[in-house]
Amino acid sequence: MNLNRNDLCWCGSGSKYKKCHIDFDDKLDSLKSQGYLVPPRELIKTKEQIEGIRKSAKINNSVLDLVAENIKEGMSTDEIDKLVHDYTLSCGAIPATLNFQGYPKSLCTSINDEVCHGIPHKDIILKNGDIINIDVSTIFNGYYSDASRMFIIGEARDNAKRLVEVSKECLYKGIEAVKPWGHLDHIGASIQEHAEKHGYSVVRDFGGHGIGLEFHEGPFVPHYGNYGEGMILVPGMVFTIEPMINEGSYEIVIDQDDKWTVFTEDGSLSSQWEHMLLVTEDGVEILSK
Repeated sequence: MNLNRNDLCWCGSGSKYKKCHIDFDDKLDSLKSQGYLVPPRELIKTKEQIEGIRKSAKINNSVLDLVAENIKEGMSTDEIDKLVHDYTLSCGAIPATLNFQGYPKSLCTSINDEVCHGIPHKDIILKNGDIINIDVSTIFNGYYSDASRMFIIGEARDNAKRLVEVSKECLYKGIEAVKPWGHLDHIGASIQEHAEKHGYSVVRDFGGHGIGLEFHEGPFVPHYGNYGEGMILVPGMVFTIEPMINEGSYEIVIDQDDKWTVFTEDGSLSSQWEHMLLVTEDGVEILSK
């Protein structure tokens, strides 16, 4: 789209292009001409879209808060699914995972050596010492949000508690690395550095992703990498950071029966936290957590 200076800006602000995004676009064009990978315009959210995503995120956060209030030993993961499903609908929203590419439930519940995409079931009962990731995604008025939290059931062993703690630290190391006009791979490099410093590994087969207008958009957000590489991050981008940190090897296997649940290949524990973020003019805003 070629705009003249006095045309209305593409972002929907109602302002003239020369008073809105012209300098922004010139900067992107300059970086692209220097060989940097820059995001296409469809990955840059407008103010209206960001407001819609914020409203979805508010519901998503309240869903996770509700789980935090109710999760306990002896509860089945299917009970958690019903809690999430019913509450999400009561908010006028839709669980994004339900029927997504055939996924049968309204959230993912991944326990102990399950890395991600664990399917709730009436026969899976939470036991003392379990660690579990609750991954919730919401659609509200067509806008998507996503976040996950770890929960420790009862009294877990010290190694499990330490893994959960360090995996959350890894998430925040990644968030600290988000800088407007910085590099995407700084996120993964920061996460990998912190995880490996503590003797853990970072899952490489899965990563974060753009989100907002669709469940999964670009860019893919790796949780390992090198400083100074990757797409340029610009204000208006919305994506998740969701590092999966393993106590042992980073290798994974997918359950051949349900085709969804991901396990650590060596049976070691895995822990994951996920936040959804907006790149701003001066840093980053956490939208869902």
